[in-house]
Amino acid sequence: MKNGSDYNFSELKLPLHAGTHVDAPGHFYDNYFDQGFDVDTLDLRVLNGPVLLVDVPRDKNITAQVMKSLHIPKGVKRVLFRTLNTDRRLMYKKEFDSSFVGFTKDGAQWLVDNTDVKLVGTDYLSVGAFDYATAAHLVFLKSKEIILVEGLKLDDVQAGIYSVHCLPLRLVGSEGSPIRCILM
Repeated sequence: MKNGSDYNFSELKLPLHAGTHVDAPGHFYDNYFDQGFDVDTLDLRVLNGPVLLVDVPRDKNITAQVMKSLHIPKGVKRVLFRTLNTDRRLMYKKEFDSSFVGFTKDGAQWLVDNTDVKLVGTDYLSVGAFDYATAAHLVFLKSKEIILVEGLKLDDVQAGIYSVHCLPLRLVGSEGSPIRCILM
């Protein structure tokens, strides 16, 4: 309006996997992408509902051994994993930090094989630790049933049970989307 327009009008341009975002199966599986398994096919019932927020031991990636130690009860469908990334405030830094912690391949496989979890949320830009990013994604997304929410800001929240509400943008044909998630 300062330039004489009748209204203000902003534009937004960003990668779909920047900030808090969701991954669709087509993010790491090209055949799923070709088959149309995009953000618009994600089950909103999985993205919204009761969720368990757990604290991961701070000096470790999320391995099978760590997963066993968390004792996630059968029947839990959604889990948010708070790690050292939150303590280090990595989501507030402008530069990418490859020293972040996340799932290893065996940790992802343990979750798939031994829990009922369908939503996995993590506190940095990738669910997989840097050296395991591709392997962890492939394990989680293979079934097309697990939804990954990455880049959550989980500071100032106690571990426990909440209601989570995550809504991606409706981007037909996209393998990811910015997402707004709130805990109540």
